[in-house]
Amino acid sequence: MDLAQMREQYSEVGLREEDVADDPIVQFERWFTEWLSTKPYDVNAVILATTDGDGWPSARAVLLKGLDERGFVFHTNRRSAKGLDLDRSRRASLCFLWHPLERQVRVVGTVEHLPDDESDAYFASRPRGAQIAASASPQSEPVADRAELERLMAETEARFGPDETVPRPSYWGGYLVRPVTVEFWQGRRSRLHDRLRYRRSGPTPGAGWVIDRLAP
Repeated sequence: MDLAQMREQYSEVGLREEDVADDPIVQFERWFTEWLSTKPYDVNAVILATTDGDGWPSARAVLLKGLDERGFVFHTNRRSAKGLDLDRSRRASLCFLWHPLERQVRVVGTVEHLPDDESDAYFASRPRGAQIAASASPQSEPVADRAELERLMAETEARFGPDETVPRPSYWGGYLVRPVTVEFWQGRRSRLHDRLRYRRSGPTPGAGWVIDRLAP
């Protein structure tokens, strides 16, 4: 089935309560597998939204680097603007837009640091250049010019021999977004789109899920 056929089928069938999984992570995996089959550029790109200490919102694209029964994982510099926002509020929203399939997934959840061993394992898997850049860049801080960034990169690279392991900086690591609500949106030709929202039935992470249909 090509992309046009997939879009036509999903728009025609829509999103029905009897067809979705009881758990939003399982449902997300189903949709993500279908998205992956279209071979898109940056398949795991997602918009991360945070708020600062004054309540100002901020959004930017990051890459989803993990998904399991706990929730959604990405990595960043914890001293960056988004890292400071996350560590202050411990809340975030994620928005996946898969426009070719007329689908969107929105996640709202609590945020915590990924365990160090998991952050270490992911950092070790990154290309060496990315490891050095993560160590060198004072992310989100003003710099004089491009030359300053290149100087910081060269100085950091010089600290490590060509065969020396680049350790994960203490200020760089993973974040886990534990979902409180997950909304699946399926576009329909009639513009009467389908929206199903999963929400926790209780305050604890282990609570079950309730599914609500929302008006488009």
